Amino acid sequence: MRRLRALVALMAFALPVTGCGIRASDVVEVGDPATVDVAAGSRDGTLLYFVSSSSPGTLLPVVRQIDMSTASSGTGDLKGSSGKALVLLFEGPSRTERDAGMSTELPRSHVGLSMAVSRNGVLVRLGGPVTGLSGLAQQQLICTAVHSGVPDPGAAVTLSGTDGSVGPAHCTV
Repeated sequence: MRRLRALVALMAFALPVTGCGIRASDVVEVGDPATVDVAAGSRDGTLLYFVSSSSPGTLLPVVRQIDMSTASSGTGDLKGSSGKALVLLFEGPSRTERDAGMSTELPRSHVGLSMAVSRNGVLVRLGGPVTGLSGLAQQQLICTAVHSGVPDPGAAVTLSGTDGSVGPAHCTV
């Protein structure tokens, strides 16, 4: 009788634990992680792309204000918001951005830097080598170029330098 009571007590405990009716399953993939479109806070702002220290290999957009009173329109040089954005990108993250964990893989020099926008895409010319730049550095340039006032943010960008060209390529961020 004691055995029967012990067995009934054990079954009374085990039944609710195992009888929930939910079957085990594998992980179900449902797509890419959520993304957020980031837009500059005002018409005088632009996006720069820097490397995140919290997610290695990841670029994050940073909104920077541009003094448009000194900018003029133009596509074959560094005039206008697009050109100023590239100059700011080469200057690197601000102290506040560095404190927040942002960095850059671009060199500090932007001598000979120019940008041209056409119906075929965007051409960014550097006065130094481009083929030796890391993939992240190339994406910093590409993403900043297409998100800094170019009419088509999906445009293809070609990077041209003293050692050849890279692209045309698209922003992957």
